Amino acid sequence: MSENRPAFSVAVGRPLSLTFLRQAVYGLAGRLAFPYGLPLMFAFAAVLAMEGANRLGVTDVGLFLTAADRPGPTAVMVVFLLFLAADALFGRLFLSLLTVLPPLLLLAFVSGQKRIYLADPLYPADLPYGARQVFELLPAMVEARPVAAMGMAVGVVALLGALVFAWLWLRPRLPELTTKARLVRLGIALPLLAGFASIMDYREQSWTRDRLGIIPIVWDQAENYRHNGFLLAFALNLPMASIASPVGYGAEAIDAIPARMPAIAGKSSGKPDVIMVMSESLWDPTRLNNVTLSPDPMAWMRTKQSGNVFSPEFGGMTANVEFEALTGFSNAFLPAGSIPYQQYIRSSTPSLATFFRGEGYTTLALHPFQGWFWNRDAVYNHLGFQAFLSEENLPHFSKRGIFAADQDFTEEMMRQADGLDRPFFMFAVTLQGHGPYEPNRYVRNTVSVDGPLSNAAHATVSTYAQGVREADESLRKLMEWAKRRQRETIIVFFGDHLPALGPAFVESGTMPSEVPGRNASPEVLKTGRETPLILWSSRAGVKKAGTVSPAFLPYFTLKMAGFEHPYYTGVLGDAHEKYAAIDRHMLLKRDGTPVVDWSRNGQEDASINNIRLLQYDMMFGKNFGLERFFPEQVRLGEEAGS
Repeated sequence: MSENRPAFSVAVGRPLSLTFLRQAVYGLAGRLAFPYGLPLMFAFAAVLAMEGANRLGVTDVGLFLTAADRPGPTAVMVVFLLFLAADALFGRLFLSLLTVLPPLLLLAFVSGQKRIYLADPLYPADLPYGARQVFELLPAMVEARPVAAMGMAVGVVALLGALVFAWLWLRPRLPELTTKARLVRLGIALPLLAGFASIMDYREQSWTRDRLGIIPIVWDQAENYRHNGFLLAFALNLPMASIASPVGYGAEAIDAIPARMPAIAGKSSGKPDVIMVMSESLWDPTRLNNVTLSPDPMAWMRTKQSGNVFSPEFGGMTANVEFEALTGFSNAFLPAGSIPYQQYIRSSTPSLATFFRGEGYTTLALHPFQGWFWNRDAVYNHLGFQAFLSEENLPHFSKRGIFAADQDFTEEMMRQADGLDRPFFMFAVTLQGHGPYEPNRYVRNTVSVDGPLSNAAHATVSTYAQGVREADESLRKLMEWAKRRQRETIIVFFGDHLPALGPAFVESGTMPSEVPGRNASPEVLKTGRETPLILWSSRAGVKKAGTVSPAFLPYFTLKMAGFEHPYYTGVLGDAHEKYAAIDRHMLLKRDGTPVVDWSRNGQEDASINNIRLLQYDMMFGKNFGLERFFPEQVRLGEEAGS
């Protein structure tokens, strides 16, 4: 009889039946459900929570997790693999919920909060310095929103207490994994996680990444995080530490860029002193629609205004504006979300400071906050400043809220200048205008605000307008002091970015949202990016400029000072003949015509490409153009080595 049995039934020693198969499948499912099925469910819930925190709601989360062309399931599997690996490493089932899940949720929550205030999600570049910088600004945040701050503090303490309790009480009660079970989990998780990491370099093509629905959209980070989700978009941004060379970069391409003029002094009257002031969050609040301010909070500036700076940032990221103004390079040629001060400036880099130092100037930077903030201690040295005076070595200033008063800081600038014999280049970053703009920061607000604003928005605008009026008065004193000096003094004064006024922008009808998106319409971008610019000489008066990128400020500064330079007046000058502003998503022509998505549609002008090539050459490349375009850098290097 046995020879007539099916082979399988002979092998197992009994007839194969549907009941047996059902029992086998159910038994296997039962054995896998607890150790693997539950972590998979937890991973799904974790991704759902992360997306809700990052997106500030559940809009589009369903499509992200279920649509065939979206990588939601991949994100779930990555978290699942992280859970398996953590459980294996710690030796207990579900311990990943205490070790992996809280950091993931915290990062997603911080990303959502950053989107509220700065329009950008959290980038890997934010992590090295971000936590410390937020901690330093906590007093201002607490003063502005004491109830919310108290609630957050209670929540943080409760969460930490819950985690500690769970670790002490729950950990010993979780199922312990055998050595075999731990090795199986590591054998599954580690190779797959390594494979995942290998396809996440956005600069390389990947068939697997395409099949998983992961699409690197690094030129539009809002869309990048929407399509790929927080975890995968965050991972795609990790390779920013390595910058790909521009198409065609090499010695021949750099040699082909014309270098028309050597760096020479052109003023027969002698070298002027140059003061560049970047005023924190300075903006013209009279540009709020349907809102009347009386008196005009920037009456003095308005009579001296040269135009506007088209800031690359909104509501924060001061260091990126500073980077452009000092170097003449552009954030448009760097990965979205990058912060050059924290990531890329690690050695001597050409700047206005190195230029003026090469011309025999004393170079000095001042900022009334801590020197480590935005890595300024190290960066200013790399940019060629001979001295940097920060909160640590400046005198004590009176405060507006917790920030140094513009009036005292300006007086210190004048005192430092009066103590210098040689011509000097001074770069100063004010602090009083920093947000948040809490009520009662000032003893008395002298600017009345009238318009369709809620009480909270009215209080914010009132505080902000008072700060602008005090900045205006400080600039007046600085210019009047400069007018009395024997040596010509050039002042370049501008706002770094718009203030984060929150609902006031929407309630007044100024902008459709509290934060303008980076790829918003040209009209919204101009509203949300333009800050006042003053270019002034104590002898020649105001220099008109229109709207310009901070990267063009070195061009105007050297022209006003009577210098010509291969890069600052040559290459930048060529570009400025056609373009007023260079932004990652938009070029602004001199006649005001926008060129949208220029970096993606093949419309890059040769003059813009020359800036891109030289910026890469100086910051990441082989310095092919150093001697021709930045001869002062070579001279300073030779002097330092001698």
